Amino acid sequence: MSPDKQREIASKGGRAAHEKGTAHKWTTDEARSAGRKGGQVSRGGRGRLYVPPNLGGMVSVDRPAQ
Repeated sequence: MSPDKQREIASKGGRAAHEKGTAHKWTTDEARSAGRKGGQVSRGGRGRLYVPPNLGGMVSVDRPAQ
């Protein structure tokens, strides 16, 4: 199925849900909380530059790890 056809079908479904009153509308706080929760899961809540302890610290970019 082409991306345009898929988008058209999804759009119709979204409009129908809003007309029916069953569509979810995100509040700013809900969206912020969901984004934070997703970020914590994807990176383990440790930050982007976390190096697991079993690697013995940071590895130099110029020199391959031994």
